Amino acid sequence: MSRILSAVAWPYANGPRHIGHVAGFGVPSDVFSRYMRMAGHEVLMVSGTDEHGTPILVAADAAGISARELADRNNRLIVEDLQQLGLSYDLFTRTTTGNHYAVVQAMFEVVRDNGYMLVETTHGAISPSTGRTLPDRYIEGTCPICGDGGARGDQCDNCGNQLDPTDLINPVSRINGETPKFIETDHYFLDLPALAGALTEWLDDRDKSGTWRPNVIKFSKNFLEDIRPRAMTRDIDWGIPVPGWEDQPSKRLYVWFDAVVGYLSASIEWARRSGDPEAWRKWWNDPEALSYYFMGKDNIVFHSQIWPAEMLGYNGAGDKGGQPGAFGTLNLPTEVVSSEFLTMEGKKFASSRGIVIYVRDMLARYQADALRYFISAAGPETSDADFTWAEFLRRTNSELVAGWGNLVNRTASMIHKKFGEVPAPAELEDIDRALLDAIAAGFDEVGELIATHRQKAALGAAMRLVGEANKYVTDTEPFKLKSEEERPRLATVLWTLAQAVNDLNLMLSPFLPHAANDVDLVLGGDGKVAPMPRIEEVEDLDVTNEDGSPRRYPILTGDYEGYPAWGRREIEVGRVIAKPTPVFVKLDESIVEEELARANAES
Repeated sequence: MSRILSAVAWPYANGPRHIGHVAGFGVPSDVFSRYMRMAGHEVLMVSGTDEHGTPILVAADAAGISARELADRNNRLIVEDLQQLGLSYDLFTRTTTGNHYAVVQAMFEVVRDNGYMLVETTHGAISPSTGRTLPDRYIEGTCPICGDGGARGDQCDNCGNQLDPTDLINPVSRINGETPKFIETDHYFLDLPALAGALTEWLDDRDKSGTWRPNVIKFSKNFLEDIRPRAMTRDIDWGIPVPGWEDQPSKRLYVWFDAVVGYLSASIEWARRSGDPEAWRKWWNDPEALSYYFMGKDNIVFHSQIWPAEMLGYNGAGDKGGQPGAFGTLNLPTEVVSSEFLTMEGKKFASSRGIVIYVRDMLARYQADALRYFISAAGPETSDADFTWAEFLRRTNSELVAGWGNLVNRTASMIHKKFGEVPAPAELEDIDRALLDAIAAGFDEVGELIATHRQKAALGAAMRLVGEANKYVTDTEPFKLKSEEERPRLATVLWTLAQAVNDLNLMLSPFLPHAANDVDLVLGGDGKVAPMPRIEEVEDLDVTNEDGSPRRYPILTGDYEGYPAWGRREIEVGRVIAKPTPVFVKLDESIVEEELARANAES
């Protein structure tokens, strides 16, 4: 058994999240975490909403409310969406908690005191019309290195190089299209060159492991080729105050320094709420513990370079030495698991232009597991993928409904009609054993594929076994076994099918947790195959509102122990099987035109 940290990218709280977001960070991390728990590992899955930075202020201004009010509203929306999607967080929190502020500031102080924070005068970008600081990511222009026209002020996604806004050719603000004004200002910079040797050694070790996806290695090594100090503070009044600069309230820690520390602060908050405040150390200080970070490819550099560099600086592992602080020596990522981009009908998601499918809207009209299935089967695992309504319809109807759903329904229907309960088998024949043996072997294959982040292949392997089970029905023709002399054979075939469906349901449960519980009920079980997250209203552990009242917010958490282990679970003979109702909803072909018309109306 291993301890596994599932560190899931923090969704930004400037608005609701769309399905492209959860395709990158949400569903892949949940499939992995669910499998790892079933395989006997001790998993800690953490994240939360990222709530600081200029985009929050811009959105709040547009809505006519304060930044905190906007963050509160969107935090709740996102929590509700992720709960409905079934993402099994141990703790999903937020970056505006007192606990998070304290952990981030403590992290900064040690990195600074170890010598890895430099004060430099730089040119900051401000909006000429508002006077407000523009974050690097809100400035776009032409990359001076590769010439790509969509480079941002912090990096070019096309060539992977780190940039500053002043590097861009013809820079413009993404907020209003105006040319930013650059002014001189002092900021703390993370001394990445002093950490480059340790970063290179760590990354080379990760590369030799052969487990990282090629896109992550490529981006990370491109970053190392042009490594330089990177600003870790900003001129803004919404964020975490900079330790030592309390007399400069317009200076705050950069939202990306703040956000990645969230993995640690969320683990600490989880431990404090669990009743064992030091429990988080089992995942962060034990060198045998493993940590996996899940995100979309636009966040690779922050997780494969910036966050590891911050931890190396905290650990005192760079060229300047130093000593770790109270958090101890922190574990660097075992693997950065980055997905590519999901597009929509061939276009990049863009909420401002109506090219978007919000998670909330999707789940209001379709089953959560239909979306989870599409993302797992056709999502952007190692290359960009396109969501089309026609393909969503096809996969739902032909694979979920006609494949898996049909197998479940006809198995239960035949058992209900012929026996009313799971029958005791007679002697198994070769065809029966072949199916059961193939499915038993499938646990090893599917589990290994999930553990190594090849979820498309894992789901494909499981669905091929569903196909084998459906073929078994065709080959054995139980509906033709009608005589009394054939009844023992009928019982054997239906028991074999019940066992096969039971096993396949467990195998598919990391991908389809809602359906797994429904299928278990169809098979006469208690419907407790896949644990579900719940929303809890909690009080901040450290701070109150300005009027002294408790500061409350929703978290996602859950009880994930005591559920079935990964592998065969013998189905109980005599279990009553009622007349089943379909687990999956077949979609009408009209939804394609309806959804395209809706998208056109909103764009």
